[in-house]
Amino acid sequence: MKWTDVYDIAMALADEYPDTDPQYVNFVDLHKWICALEDFEDDPNRSGEKILEAIQAAWIEEAAD
Repeated sequence: MKWTDVYDIAMALADEYPDTDPQYVNFVDLHKWICALEDFEDDPNRSGEKILEAIQAAWIEEAAD
């Protein structure tokens, strides 16, 4: 996965952290958790606040389902 795979990352986070409410995850932890995902293969320095917001929003949406 790369930073642009917003929905894939969100689904992986939902699977990895099923008891976590994503709306309360800060961006520092979110970034760390994404980089630690087994299938994540992008440069950790290529992320930014906008992409983290998009991933968090997708995770919130996934958690609501």
